[in-house]
Amino acid sequence: MAGKARHGWRGDPPGSEAEARERIVGAAMRCVDRYGPGKTGLSDVAHELGVTRQTVYRYFAGTDDLLAAVARSAADSYLDGLARHLAQVTDPAGAVIEALAFTIERLPEERYLGVLLTSGRSGRFFAGVTSPEAVGFARSLLERTAVDWDNAGYGREELDELAEFALRVLQSLVLDPGTPRRSGSELRGFLRRWVGPAIARGGTEE
Repeated sequence: MAGKARHGWRGDPPGSEAEARERIVGAAMRCVDRYGPGKTGLSDVAHELGVTRQTVYRYFAGTDDLLAAVARSAADSYLDGLARHLAQVTDPAGAVIEALAFTIERLPEERYLGVLLTSGRSGRFFAGVTSPEAVGFARSLLERTAVDWDNAGYGREELDELAEFALRVLQSLVLDPGTPRRSGSELRGFLRRWVGPAIARGGTEE
C-alpha cells in the first residue's frame, strides 16, 4: 500500500487494500445507521474513520460506488433469508414470483439494501442489473431454492435466461412501481397472471 494511504485512520492504518475497503464499508454502514441512507456522504464516512475524503476516493469512485458496496455487503444475509423464505416452494413459477414479490416489498425496508433507492440512486444501480455478475448472482439464488430445475426443463442456459428475465421484471417494478403501488396478494396476483405463464413455458420450449 502506498505510504500516503496509511496516514490517518485514527492511528491504526489498515494492513491491505482489502482491509481498507472493508473498514470504509463498515464506517459507511455506521453512518447510514446514524444519519440515514439519504444523508450519508463521503465526508461523514471520512470523519468516522479519521481520514480525508481523498483517502476514501482512493478506494471508491464516489458516494454511489460506496453505497453500492454497502448494499453488496448486506446482500448475502438478505439472500440467506430469502432462500429460507422459499425453502418449501417447489414450483418454478411460484419460486420466482415469491422471490420477486418478497424483494419488491422488503427492499425499501432493508436499511443497507435500501440505500440503492434513495436520492435517485436506483436508476444508476439498476442500469447494470443484467450484467454477467448480476445474472450469476440471481441464478445462484434460484439454484438455492427447492425447485428441481432439471426436471422442470431448465438447463444452465435456460436458468441464466430466467435469472435475466426475473432481474428485468424486478428492475421495472422497482423503478416504476405503479400508482397505486401493489403489494401483498395484489402484487402476487399481478405477477402470477403475467409472469407465471412465461416461466411455465420457458423451461419446456422445444
